[in-house]
Amino acid sequence: MKAILTICRMELGRVLTLKPAFSVLIVATLIYAAFYPQPYRTEALRHVPIAVVDLDGTDSSRQLARRVDASADVSVAAVFPDQATAEREVYARNLYGVLVIPQYFERELLHNRQSPVALYADASYFLIYQRISGGVAAVARTMGAEVETARLIAARVDPRIAAAASDPMPLIPVPLFNPQGGYATYILPAAFVLIMQQTLLIGVGLLGTYRNDALKTGPAASIGPIAVVAGKLLAYLILEVLIVPFYLIVVPYLYNIPRLGTPLSIFIFALPFVLAVSALGLIIAGLFRSPLTVQLVSAALGIPFLFLAGFSWPTEAIPPFLHAIAMLLPSTSAINGIVAVSQLGAPLSYVRPAFLTLWILAAVYILIAIALETGRQRRRPAAGA
Repeated sequence: MKAILTICRMELGRVLTLKPAFSVLIVATLIYAAFYPQPYRTEALRHVPIAVVDLDGTDSSRQLARRVDASADVSVAAVFPDQATAEREVYARNLYGVLVIPQYFERELLHNRQSPVALYADASYFLIYQRISGGVAAVARTMGAEVETARLIAARVDPRIAAAASDPMPLIPVPLFNPQGGYATYILPAAFVLIMQQTLLIGVGLLGTYRNDALKTGPAASIGPIAVVAGKLLAYLILEVLIVPFYLIVVPYLYNIPRLGTPLSIFIFALPFVLAVSALGLIIAGLFRSPLTVQLVSAALGIPFLFLAGFSWPTEAIPPFLHAIAMLLPSTSAINGIVAVSQLGAPLSYVRPAFLTLWILAAVYILIAIALETGRQRRRPAAGA
């Protein structure tokens, strides 16, 4: 135990004195927390500018345009006399869609016939396209139901029956765990887990590639590989005792992200995650002896880790062989489990598969790290001889 504490004290000292590791493990953690959430603080897109081409020029067409403009999702930024002029503004990226109200729009409604409107939306921005199409469709459905209700009432149908006939199955959406339907509430909890993995992975990798003369001379030179790995892991656990609650409790509180889980359940689930990532960092340090190589490899793997994590694209839609690779990454199971525990308030029994997967990964990576440390210690006497 004394040997483990000795290595732990040495490793914590190196974290504070080795500038590259300190920059990644401490400074980068604060910078990410301060700047990464800023673009998503508005939560949802609002008042996306579109153009209206009113070829009818009647009260009904103007009412439709006013309702679209009054919606929270879409804003009518310009009204053009023809579609070609509106399309030029879309191609210039000044506007993101065109709503075309056809000629005889009101006449068709008055004759109890369908009067379709056309919406052209820029689908190269997927979130913008969703907001435009959803906002305009909601206004069109509401106005259509009102027209149908008014027609039935004019035909002497009871108003309650007329309202039910025009909208027989009203939908009342209730967004669970994300009341605002916001993008930040969806993406930030998962992104924070990925940030913790990347900073810890790079920091541990850098620590392992820089020389540590204390392990080669003096009393520490006789410490075995198991104690060395255990001491380093203990040091990283102590460091993450501050970082994990900062990212999973404090920062979500500052950005009003729903948090239904208890701090104890979050800490319990994060324990195997930190161990697995730390051990994986020791493996990377053992395989790539150069700090520059560690940084390049980690930077190259950052984007694949993002896409394999299963929150930018559903896990169910990822090819099976890629999903199998993703399960080797601690972030894959950690994102599913930590989001469920901290944000949704799920009990640990609900995330048992992810929890066990993290423990298995931690055990396997720790054994590999011990094997690499054993090989390093065996080569040291040979090099000295």
